[in-house]
Amino acid sequence: MNMKTKIIKWIKIILIVYIALGVALYFLQDYFLFHPQVLPADYHFTFNTSFEEIKMPCSNNSTCNVIRFKRDSNTVKKGAVIYCHGNMENVTHYAGFAPNFTKHGYDVWMMDYPGFGKSTGELNEATLYSETLQVYNMIRAAGYTPDSIIIYGKSLGTGIAARLASVTECKRLILESPYYSIENLAGHFAFMYPVSFLLHYKIPTNEYLQKVKAPVTIFHGTDDGTIPFSNAEKLKDTAFKPGDELIAVEGGSHNNLNSFASMKKSLDSLLEK
Repeated sequence: MNMKTKIIKWIKIILIVYIALGVALYFLQDYFLFHPQVLPADYHFTFNTSFEEIKMPCSNNSTCNVIRFKRDSNTVKKGAVIYCHGNMENVTHYAGFAPNFTKHGYDVWMMDYPGFGKSTGELNEATLYSETLQVYNMIRAAGYTPDSIIIYGKSLGTGIAARLASVTECKRLILESPYYSIENLAGHFAFMYPVSFLLHYKIPTNEYLQKVKAPVTIFHGTDDGTIPFSNAEKLKDTAFKPGDELIAVEGGSHNNLNSFASMKKSLDSLLEK
């Protein structure tokens, strides 16, 4: 086999691998992006804090399961936190973060996305937006005023939270480890593909953030290997307004910010206001 034939052979192999990976990215992206854990409809939740389970009817006969973690009984009622969680498991995985807010007098409303926990229905970008807005409207109907509602997003939930804050009124938007956009993040890891044409999800956090009127606070670890810190810096440079703030958690990675005293102190300070 001469050199020219070998080169052609390797080019064919590289093209086949490239196309195969591109096809996988297109058809399997939901499996890359979401890692839900489904729970049976009769599953009985047990948490170390007082809570209420709410089954919220949604479109196409689906159900959005929402857990309301109640504020500590010895606190003065301040308002509500809408907590948009990450892409892992279900609310049981994130329930441990609720005390960050309940100890300050906030009820925490945490929903599971379609296909997570007990929530049913089709998972897509439009559904993520519509169901979080439905949770917001439910909270408003329960008597919470916009100036008492904090919208909080973690990881995948940051873009969803930013979108919600861009179309509603709230006291503050807090984002933990946000991405500039899903397209931008995918392009970081799959730079060799035209991701804008392949992705089903865009979630342009940057565009939504520019429309948010409430104060914005971002927490991001400087050693985050999942969503690089540069995403937060880019959001600050392109979407911040006066009064917004980026709090860098030095040495923090993607899933351990809650263990840093500096973040806890800063979050406590925000929630005491």
